Amino acid sequence: MTKKPSDILDFWSAYLESIEQAAESVGGLPETWGFGDNPEMADELGRLVVQGVKTATCSLLWEYEAEDEPLPKKGDLSIVLDGSDRPICIIETTELRILPYDQVDAKFAHDEGEGDRSLAYWRQAHWQFFSRTCQAIGRTVAQSMPLVCERFQVIYRAD
Repeated sequence: MTKKPSDILDFWSAYLESIEQAAESVGGLPETWGFGDNPEMADELGRLVVQGVKTATCSLLWEYEAEDEPLPKKGDLSIVLDGSDRPICIIETTELRILPYDQVDAKFAHDEGEGDRSLAYWRQAHWQFFSRTCQAIGRTVAQSMPLVCERFQVIYRAD
């Protein structure tokens, strides 16, 4: 998205004022996105992030490749949006690993903060999610599909 809505720019400016930094010193406006693939999921998962329950997320590597998007890296900032595309917080990536779906462990599932936080719940919910993603990009869901597993911390919240 090349044009940023004014509420996102205002949110970013408020963050910069809170840390007394100029945009140039932190690399300019970061990526903006919401969790999941629908507004309800963006609201639900965004709430978990703001509450400090969700401190990890994962995406399908194949989706980054299909969209020719760069992978996140440690230190990257992102503005997280709710289901109405309003900014709710800024997160900083603290760790990034590429893992096959079937090698995601219980600790990572717990840190994703979803459902009952178990690995069984994580596998069921993410299989459904990645099935939709694979269908959209013309890939076949598989136990070995590569995931971009990211840990993050909230560094700024909306008032």
